[in-house]
Amino acid sequence: MPDKCCTARLGWPENVGIIAMEVYFPYNCVNQEKLEEFDGVSKGKYTIGLGQRNMGFCGDREDINSLSLTVVHKLMENNSINPDDIGRLEVGTETLIDKSKSVKSVLMQLFEESGNTNIEGVDTTNACYGGTQALFNAVSWIESSAWDGRLAIVVAADIAVYAAGSARSTGGAGAVAMLVGPGAPLVMERGMRSIHMQHAYDFYKPNMSSEYPVVDGKLSVRCYFHALDQCYSRYTEKGRQLDNKTLFTLEDIDYAMFHTPFCRIVQKSLARLMFHDFLCDPECDSSDGEKYADLAKFRNVKLEETFQDEAKGREIEKASMKCSQKVYDKKTEPSLCISRDVGNMYTPSLYGCLASLLFSESIEDLAGKRLMLFSYGSGLASAMFSFRISDDIGSSSPLHALVTSLKDIPARLESRRQVEPGEFLKTLTTREHTHNKNNYSPTCSEEELFPGTYYLTNVDEKFRRTYQRKTNQAVEESCMVV
Repeated sequence: MPDKCCTARLGWPENVGIIAMEVYFPYNCVNQEKLEEFDGVSKGKYTIGLGQRNMGFCGDREDINSLSLTVVHKLMENNSINPDDIGRLEVGTETLIDKSKSVKSVLMQLFEESGNTNIEGVDTTNACYGGTQALFNAVSWIESSAWDGRLAIVVAADIAVYAAGSARSTGGAGAVAMLVGPGAPLVMERGMRSIHMQHAYDFYKPNMSSEYPVVDGKLSVRCYFHALDQCYSRYTEKGRQLDNKTLFTLEDIDYAMFHTPFCRIVQKSLARLMFHDFLCDPECDSSDGEKYADLAKFRNVKLEETFQDEAKGREIEKASMKCSQKVYDKKTEPSLCISRDVGNMYTPSLYGCLASLLFSESIEDLAGKRLMLFSYGSGLASAMFSFRISDDIGSSSPLHALVTSLKDIPARLESRRQVEPGEFLKTLTTREHTHNKNNYSPTCSEEELFPGTYYLTNVDEKFRRTYQRKTNQAVEESCMVV
């Protein structure tokens, strides 16, 4: 931990990035194959077509405050973080239960005992992009004249639920908390950030009385790919400058991660980047003809034509996916464990992919690698950026501590309670009828929670919410009123 009294005067902090991470997902989940049968859709629509296996969901005992309380408490507890060492805490979320009071303000209760009220940051909101902007803000704070030597915590948390219909299977819920500071094992790569933002109504939540969004699925996918194109074009240009190369491609990236509304779109995204590489390299037909053999006939196609001609777009997509299969298996598939089994967590989605990569690959394979991340939030906001992983893999190294702390996630996923689709539907109906209701006590069982989970106990007549924490001994503690 830096010396708070003098570190800020020592100059630009080095190796700023993610020091530690914590991931939380609900105890209950529903199997996507069973959901296909329950919904009466064609077999494989959710499992093969979307690439999903299970979907996590919350009952009425959990809300955005409880998810955030749980993940921050666990981050601090598991990493022995002194509350006085935190100088910034920012939450990225699109799950709103109050139009004025931030989730961050609720989290300040975790710092009451220490007396630390000197903590910057509030909430950042733009669909699934809020967590990324919160991360950027934390890094910028540490690299600015405002930094006082302390660390930052970034929280990305959401509950993704949809009205009955085809989009419901792309829900999920969860939270990720990240400790940000200098001397990090995951260093945000300077100069390797590209942004694309524009106005679009692909997904939005205008009805404050409902948790459900308004979704234009076809437009949303198109916006996602257009943002991906723009970010990758700008990102590779910066890569050429930084690495002093005439061409910057997927060969210069060790792992590629993407915001994951569903896993299938991630495979298509990686394929699209390979098609971009093919179009940008006029020499590839002769220098690496075997690698791009399936794309050769599309040499004169422009990227925007994939939007203008749907039939040609599907043909190119199919060829690109075939061409990029080995690259996808190596550089992207290891990041999809949480997404496949929890679903779309919205703002935490991308960082669940990061955590999945860290516990899926060996520390030896991770050391020194470049990670590319693509973040997308409807409406729309997007970014592509990089981390460099430390090459110190010693047993006492920060990288070893980070990777080791995430190794229990597969076991936690396996330990969840899988419910039948009918119970899943009943739970969503309960949430629908009690959303933002006052004078209300939740009805879902406290047994359907992992130990260490904060949960809602009551909403009084003034809409003030009370929370408690389920401990390992199933004893409630930390009563909170917000």
